[in-house]
Amino acid sequence: MGFLLHGADVITTDTYQATIEGFIKHMDMTSDSASKLLMSGVHLAKDAVKTFVSDHHPTDRRYPMVAGSVGAYGAFLHDGSEYTGVYAKDMSIEELKAWHRPQVSCLVAAGADLIAMETIPSIKEAEALVELLREFPNSKAWLSFSCKDGTRISDGSLFAEAVQIANRSKQLIAVGVNCCSPTLVKPLLDSAKSVLSPELFWVVYPNSGEEWDAQSK
Repeated sequence: MGFLLHGADVITTDTYQATIEGFIKHMDMTSDSASKLLMSGVHLAKDAVKTFVSDHHPTDRRYPMVAGSVGAYGAFLHDGSEYTGVYAKDMSIEELKAWHRPQVSCLVAAGADLIAMETIPSIKEAEALVELLREFPNSKAWLSFSCKDGTRISDGSLFAEAVQIANRSKQLIAVGVNCCSPTLVKPLLDSAKSVLSPELFWVVYPNSGEEWDAQSK
């Protein structure tokens, strides 16, 4: 609610690390219960939007949207690999699509206004997500990457190459970076601005610059 009160046009669901497989494995849930729990993230966010609009009657801004958060496969592994993308070397695009499909399906079914595919560390995983999105033709999304420096995403690929993956999709509304140091944002965008499709916007939400330590958490 605080984000809405301070002017946010989009709020995201707290589902970045929420996965059907994870709920089944670590919480001993059935597949159906796991799906309902994941979908509740969208329902809660939409309830917050409805309450905000009902209580404050905003007339000078657009109706807030809910983005269903989809994290990288590495976030499920709990080892910090969403900042390296090393796992993608041993997985095919079809395997990555199959793993992401249940999460995307639940978020779409729950009524998310768009899908936030975020902290993606590798070109291969980005390709998988762009292909998977086609299975949900009425859905829009953004695609944002984790990055290692001012020109490269976490797997070492050029950010400009990652942007060109996004250009292939008619369903993406934006491409960019998240969960990186603010000092990297301008160099990254500058490195790829010449290849950004005129139909896409930038999406940028860095953190305060810390690095994740998988050992100490």
